[in-house]
Amino acid sequence: MRHRVTRSTIALLAGVCVLAAAACTPDTAGQTDRGMTANGNDSLSPASTIAGTPPVLAVDIVQGTRDQAVDVQVDGGDEGVSVTFREITIEPGSSTGEHCHHGQLIAVVKQGALNHHADAYPDGVHIYRAGDAIIEAAGSLYEGRNNGMEDVILLVTYVTPVGMPLSETDLTKCSSR
Repeated sequence: MRHRVTRSTIALLAGVCVLAAAACTPDTAGQTDRGMTANGNDSLSPASTIAGTPPVLAVDIVQGTRDQAVDVQVDGGDEGVSVTFREITIEPGSSTGEHCHHGQLIAVVKQGALNHHADAYPDGVHIYRAGDAIIEAAGSLYEGRNNGMEDVILLVTYVTPVGMPLSETDLTKCSSR
């Protein structure tokens, strides 16, 4: 039987992970820090927003936007798919290195500006800022660079076939090579 993750399944998994993270997050109610979207004008929901009533609470950690539709489909074959949530910090002057993914990556820039290199961009690079959402498709080559003066912090969700690495650095295994 083939396993395919749909948007509703990912939404359900994301909700479960947010609930789990909320249970491990220190109480930050009352803080007023707010993130800004890429245009610098609109505030994001504060990270301390808490919804629901005990025993179910949800804490908004970060929110990003994208001006295009998102369709996530990862074929995990008989083994299924793995969903992993990760925070990545890229120091000034550092890079992710060139890589690809066997599944899909969905990320939100929490802090900083990421120079995102990919063949899909007309100029070969796009700059994502705090509040922007990033999608990396399976098989395509990418590299994220921090050319700024502050850390870039990304909150990333990987949807990957079970047993495959989250990020592939052996570029001969990338379909765009």
